[in-house]
Amino acid sequence: MADNENSSMQKSRWKRGVSGGGPDAIYGLGIIGAAVYFIQHATSFWQGAFGLLKALVWPAILVYKLLEFLKL
Repeated sequence: MADNENSSMQKSRWKRGVSGGGPDAIYGLGIIGAAVYFIQHATSFWQGAFGLLKALVWPAILVYKLLEFLKL
């Protein structure tokens, strides 16, 4: 019975559009902010294009550098 209540509660939450989208919004704003930063500091078209690519992967680079710094 509890499983049935949980599944119906999840379905009703889905219909209302309630989800845990907070981290996705923060990540999206980070990408937009990074793209704006890299494009503003670009002096050529290709630097701007490379900046857009860097804006998409900056979290992975950040984690890599952090782990490298911590020597893990």
